[in-house]
Amino acid sequence: MSAPFVFLPGWCVGRSPVAAAVNALGGSIIDLPGYGNEVPIDDFDAAIDAYAARLQPGTALGGWSLGAQMALAIAARHPDKVGKLLLVAGTASFVQRDGWPHAMPPAMLAEFTAGIAADVEAMLPRFVGGFNRGDARAKAVTAELLELADPRPSGAVLIAGLNWLRDVDLRPDAAKVACPTLLVHGAADPLMPLGAAEALAALIPGAQLACFDDCAHAPFMSRPDDFLARARRFLND
Repeated sequence: MSAPFVFLPGWCVGRSPVAAAVNALGGSIIDLPGYGNEVPIDDFDAAIDAYAARLQPGTALGGWSLGAQMALAIAARHPDKVGKLLLVAGTASFVQRDGWPHAMPPAMLAEFTAGIAADVEAMLPRFVGGFNRGDARAKAVTAELLELADPRPSGAVLIAGLNWLRDVDLRPDAAKVACPTLLVHGAADPLMPLGAAEALAALIPGAQLACFDDCAHAPFMSRPDDFLARARRFLND
């Protein structure tokens, strides 16, 4: 793998839950805007352009959940920067829209956003436990993920990310992705349903979909050996 491998984490929990997998793949992590030492960026399109500017041409770019949405947009809008695209628990739209039923109802996200604004530390275990429902290792993965989760960014940063999940529809971008793409998805993911991955894979020319049974939203933690084997094969191919 001559090109660098760069990975974008998911919303709220930060880089630590994905670190072991990314390290095993020889990659590096860039925190989402407002996390760690990164400056906050409220506008999604501005964030995509800013992050693309930091990548070497031909980078193998990966992302999990919200990070996968960012990676997808970067690959579509800055094709010279992305040589391969690895989307883990990715979707084109986090909420239901016309023609996109494989997602959370907008009212449910609005309710969750209000809960986060009121008390993120109380909501976080519910969020992580919820997205691991249906996983064969749900309790263990939830406990491990909560233990690894980074210190939370500011409330404003968290709400900005939820606003992206509410507003961003990447279906037009997906068709513009020109690089080899692998989607890794848990068949039991309640947050990004398998139908979303199947629909997204159909939108991206030539995309491959690796589906893990009895696995929910964190396949790199639920099925680490299977995840690493499949990701490594794709990145080194």
